[in-house]
Amino acid sequence: MGYRLSKIYTKTGDKGETGLADGRRVGKDHPRVEAMGELDLLNSHLGLLLAELAEHQAKWPGLSEIIEVLAPCQHRLFDLGGELAMPAYQALDEAEVQRLEAAIDRWNEEVGALENFILPGGSRLIAQAHVCRSLARNAERRCQHLNAVEPLREVGMAYVNRLSDLLFVAARLIARRQQIDEVLWQAAAKPEA
Repeated sequence: MGYRLSKIYTKTGDKGETGLADGRRVGKDHPRVEAMGELDLLNSHLGLLLAELAEHQAKWPGLSEIIEVLAPCQHRLFDLGGELAMPAYQALDEAEVQRLEAAIDRWNEEVGALENFILPGGSRLIAQAHVCRSLARNAERRCQHLNAVEPLREVGMAYVNRLSDLLFVAARLIARRQQIDEVLWQAAAKPEA
């Protein structure tokens, strides 16, 4: 692959606009740019989760499978960002959504049914997986906002939705494999009448 960027700063965005790959210039607050930014934020936090999982896999070997499933997601998020930057570009396919669904089903069988609401916590790894899950939901909302203005391919919308589900189950699986109790939500005491 040749050089993609020969110069990091271009000064073309100094007035609040950015260029899309199709040549359009849009405001940096345009729904397309907002969606791309949320995907980038999610991808960055997913990278942090993967780095922390790798640091701990010697202690908890069961984390290796989670890494194997989540690592390709960074590439697919980058692909989806490419689709948003270049509307004619199509990288994601239904097989990627199915890959996530298969992992969700497999992991969910191991962790069992959810009997109570859980909170993000218990360990740094669990909490980081929940950060990624919530960022995936943010990205999904931004993509849906864009979709209302400029329709997107259904596979991209489905991918972000399944990724959020996968990250939720991953957080539960990390807890199980670290042998840490999930933090269960406790409702506030009702005031006495």
